[in-house]
Amino acid sequence: MPYQWLPTPDDTQARLQLWPYRSLPRKGFVLFIGATCALILVPMLAVLGSPVLWGILPFFAIAILGMWAALSRSYRDAEIVEDLTLTRDALSLTRHGPRGLRQDWQANPYWVSVQLHLTGGPVPNYLTLKGSNREVELGAFLSEAERLTLHDELSDRLARLR
Repeated sequence: MPYQWLPTPDDTQARLQLWPYRSLPRKGFVLFIGATCALILVPMLAVLGSPVLWGILPFFAIAILGMWAALSRSYRDAEIVEDLTLTRDALSLTRHGPRGLRQDWQANPYWVSVQLHLTGGPVPNYLTLKGSNREVELGAFLSEAERLTLHDELSDRLARLR
């Protein structure tokens, strides 16, 4: 699952870290670009040594650079990490978004409720935290089943800390 409960020194606090799932790890990214280059070079062997090669080569380079740029942009946009810290006195959520965007939310854990909107949200099983006259989304990038599991785990941890 793309979230993890981090170890804490005692039972009076809990820390949760969430991140988006990556279907293509960095090693796969390199292998994909390499395989694409190799597959594009195979038909170019027929024109090796002829002037036609110089006409085709710029398009080959543009195609590879375009894929590289698109995948790199996808990686940068998915650099999202949400940190949730629970203590008896405070609950804080920090979302580190792409390109350095940071959002913070804090509330008293006694008044915070974990809400799962089965329908009516932008996605099924929409998970939010409500407190301090504000409602914030948690784990927007998680799947439906992961949000269900997280709701149960987070409700349990919050109840134990109260």
